[in-house]
Amino acid sequence: MRSVRQSNGLTSHGGALSGSSPCSRREFLKWTTGAAAAISTFPLVRSVHAAGSDLLKVGLIGCGGRGSGAAVNALDADSGTKLVAMCDIFEDWARGARDRLKKMKPDRVDVPDDRLFVGFDGYKKVIEASDVVLIACASRFHPEYLKAAIEAGKHVFCEKPHGIDPPGIRMTQAACEEAKKKGLSVVSGLCWRYHTGVQETMKRVLDGAIGQIIAIQENYMRTPYRLVERKPGWSEIEYQFRNWYHFNWLSGDDIQQSLIHGLDKASWAMGDQPPVWCYGVGGRAASFGDVYGDVFDHNAVVYEYPSGVRLYGINRAQNGCYTETSDLILGTKGRCDVLKHRIEGETKWEYKGPRCNMYQAEHEALFSAIRSGKPINNGRYMVVSTMLAILGQIAVYTGRKVTWEEAFNANFRFGPEKADFTIEPPVKPNPNGEYPIAIPGITKLL
Repeated sequence: MRSVRQSNGLTSHGGALSGSSPCSRREFLKWTTGAAAAISTFPLVRSVHAAGSDLLKVGLIGCGGRGSGAAVNALDADSGTKLVAMCDIFEDWARGARDRLKKMKPDRVDVPDDRLFVGFDGYKKVIEASDVVLIACASRFHPEYLKAAIEAGKHVFCEKPHGIDPPGIRMTQAACEEAKKKGLSVVSGLCWRYHTGVQETMKRVLDGAIGQIIAIQENYMRTPYRLVERKPGWSEIEYQFRNWYHFNWLSGDDIQQSLIHGLDKASWAMGDQPPVWCYGVGGRAASFGDVYGDVFDHNAVVYEYPSGVRLYGINRAQNGCYTETSDLILGTKGRCDVLKHRIEGETKWEYKGPRCNMYQAEHEALFSAIRSGKPINNGRYMVVSTMLAILGQIAVYTGRKVTWEEAFNANFRFGPEKADFTIEPPVKPNPNGEYPIAIPGITKLL
């Protein structure tokens, strides 16, 4: 068994990521500016019907609820698609998802036992069997699987977040650059970019309907998400993989899992340019017991951009508390409520058009791009928005004011580089069943 150094449940690794190099904020801006011409930042999708009749073979990596939903979206997006391969690290999840999808789409799901893969190497076999790969598994694996799919010449839909730590997001950045060179499409699970009401609202914000942006407030306050109770017979490592949303070495924590959606919309409003620095507060106040793992149940982060604009992000995952999901943008001439698709102030406007299924729209955009031979690449905002979440989590865990540049170039990882059932979990419960959590002011990441 591989031993892993423990420190408040977090593991730090020295040395640069293979194939990566330090990137200053200026160099990062140069990359995002150069990428803009080739990347569809605002894919205004209404009703896309992919042309052509050639079969597109779809493979699914990750057989949980989001993965199964993505598979249905892919099959609905293009009548010339078939689901031909699936994998998960748990056989019960893989077989259960296949059975459910087969009942829903009996003529479109062709996944015999020899293309239903179980284990940590299953993703390689799914990629080999497919033309289009859907990645929706534990978040720490997203960059690695995206990289492998692009290297194999496959189009990809990848769920958010697109990395949980700096080495991961640099791997995603490199994979998206490689996809551009190869003419492959990469579509992100940051789904609000594909919502028609949000698209029309954001278009007006960017056109100046509220004047110059002064501040943005993002709220994502909800109850705890997908708690998996421990069952007899499970090893500690199996339990953590089954309850992966609640272990930071598998999920990154709740800023990466939830608040990232709001941070993505804020980044959209700011032209997808990175901030200068961030600080924040957070911790565990109301959610106790092993089912909550080692993640925080509340966070609040503040980012400052070169123009002086401040972005405030608040998220909470506690029972019995006030809940709200909202995106509020304040400008010199008015205010925008993004999710209500409403602008007030000198310009009064409200979106009255049709609402789309944004989960469906992102797949329609992907398959339309593949059929038309005009690749779509969401890499720019995949990297910027995910890094916003990572930066916020670093600031909250450490209690430090952290710059974009030092965080982006950092080499620490949440957990060990290798992750499967053969390793010792990087965090273990104490005799009371509680896992150690990060302690702001004491935990060191950078």
